[in-house]
Amino acid sequence: MKVTLSALNTSESSFTPLVVIELAQDVKEETKEWLKNRIIAKKEDGGAQLLFRPLLNKYEQETLENQNLYLVGASKIRMLLGAEAVGLVKECNDNTMRAFTYRTRQNFKGFDDNNDDFLTMAECQFIIKHELENLRAKDEKMIPGYPQAKLYPGKSLLRRLLTSGIVIQVFPLHDNEALKKLEDSWYTRFALKYQPIDRIRGYFGETIALYFGFLEYFTFALIPMAVIGLPYYLFVWEDYDKYVIFASFNLIWSTVILEVWKRGCANMTYRWGTLLMKRKFEEPRPGFHGVLGINPITGKEEPLYPSYKRQLRIYLVSLPFVCLCLYFSLYVMMIYFDLEVWALGLHENSGSEWTSVLLYVPSIIYAIVIEIMNRLYRYAAEFLTSWENHRLESAYQNHLILKVLVFNFLNCFASLFYIAFVLKDMKLLRQSLATLLITSQILNQIVESLLPYWLQRKHGVRVKRKMQALKTDSDATLYEQVILEKEMGTYLGTFDDYLELFLQFGYVSLFSCVYPLAAAFAVLNNFTEVNSDALKMCRVFKRPFSEPSASIGVWQLAFETMSVISVVTNCALIGMSPQVNAIFPESKADLILIVVAVEHALLALKFILAFAIPDKPRHIQVKLARLEFESLEALKQQVLQQLLTHVCQVNICLVNE
Repeated sequence: MKVTLSALNTSESSFTPLVVIELAQDVKEETKEWLKNRIIAKKEDGGAQLLFRPLLNKYEQETLENQNLYLVGASKIRMLLGAEAVGLVKECNDNTMRAFTYRTRQNFKGFDDNNDDFLTMAECQFIIKHELENLRAKDEKMIPGYPQAKLYPGKSLLRRLLTSGIVIQVFPLHDNEALKKLEDSWYTRFALKYQPIDRIRGYFGETIALYFGFLEYFTFALIPMAVIGLPYYLFVWEDYDKYVIFASFNLIWSTVILEVWKRGCANMTYRWGTLLMKRKFEEPRPGFHGVLGINPITGKEEPLYPSYKRQLRIYLVSLPFVCLCLYFSLYVMMIYFDLEVWALGLHENSGSEWTSVLLYVPSIIYAIVIEIMNRLYRYAAEFLTSWENHRLESAYQNHLILKVLVFNFLNCFASLFYIAFVLKDMKLLRQSLATLLITSQILNQIVESLLPYWLQRKHGVRVKRKMQALKTDSDATLYEQVILEKEMGTYLGTFDDYLELFLQFGYVSLFSCVYPLAAAFAVLNNFTEVNSDALKMCRVFKRPFSEPSASIGVWQLAFETMSVISVVTNCALIGMSPQVNAIFPESKADLILIVVAVEHALLALKFILAFAIPDKPRHIQVKLARLEFESLEALKQQVLQQLLTHVCQVNICLVNE
């Protein structure tokens, strides 16, 4: 029999605060009381059945400074039932991975009624976030105290409170002791070593752990390309025909590393339990809105929005806007080439050292403009994708990533394709590629890590006493910790981090036979990127909510698509080289046919390798098949039991008659 929340007492007199809710300073008392009641109310009454209290200073008194800060937690039983509700997968005593259920809790490894460490703090915070986001309006027509903040049944309360400005932010708290241990094993001591991926997962969750795992894997995978590319750069720079071996290795390398990553990723996520997590309970994203109705699949009452309206928004508004932005990007690119012509003409007329340096200025300016355009477009893409009103978070992310990738690809690589295949200027191609790669890496380090860290340190001067208490005293009060963390920046997710790696992968793979040093620069950047990203996660931004992930998602497809494009690009560049053209001085048609044939052969080799290397190791496949078989057997037994019960009831009725 399934255990329900209403059957158990999930209240406690004291609790460990896990999540902070910050309200606006002028929020009315009736609104606070209503929000509190909805959070602590039982599930059957439309509440979250969580624990909730205001933040108190060390004298256990609420002050004017923090009267709008509230702490959210949950009892141990509530957490365990929440783990079952969200489908967390845990390791059993027989070393198998299964979805956790409260009824069979004793069968799971590490579980003890007196042990509070069965669920990690990150998992507990994820459960609380899930419950808060799924607080839905019932009979309320408006938020109490704010008649302009309209509500309708099924509307996400937290989303409405955030958009109305009543709730300023919701964020999870750091665990100072665990964070200090993680930092000591991660980035505070500079050394060439593997990252503590399992510890990162335990503290920040699977999504961020997978990013750092992929960053580490990609960095080490780049080392062979860097080692091989260095002698090519030093000794055979202009002999493009000798780059055939290097380019072929690049194409095989790009396929193998992505396939091997999928296997390693499957190993990690199976061990973490997220590979087995079911998405059948994926509910509408908080921002989804529509007319309240009944979902024909789940039978639940939720907002409904016609698909044709979404399609109209996509094809009549979003698509034309994206095309307009792409046109503007190409227009800016042509201005860049005009600057290149101007700088080259100035250098040819004077020939001074100053003008030789000036040759790199247009590329540097263009690289800066590209970064600015990418970031401005990102905001527009987020607004448009939200306006399209996608029901699921996965659909929202897929449409957003597609918009951003198309623009970033054209914005970053269009000039290189133009130089390579229209201008056919290999010297300018090398110069532009090197300048774009190095400039973008420097800008990303400054914008993503150094600038936020400097701003955070500047804020730390204003709260010096509290900062010192938090850094030097492991027993720093909760009051001081919350006051400090609420002022930190918000980490917006791994999107920008993956995008940076994607563009880096493009610079390395698309034009490898022209600039073999690209991999070496990428390796150097990524070694510092690991530490700077770790620093910003631990000290610059608020702790993000944990999010279960089974893979790097649509980014895997993006990297694989880039590797396919690199086959075409490298084959075309080799076919354009003077040495290869000299072999076919009379017939260019034969040259084109041979280049196309080689390109098709390499593409066939890539797909054969992708097919030959399984996405999941054999032992993982066996375990997944065994779990599926056991699930089917359990379902058969359940159906059989129900059938026998029904037969018994029928027989009893016949006997009574």
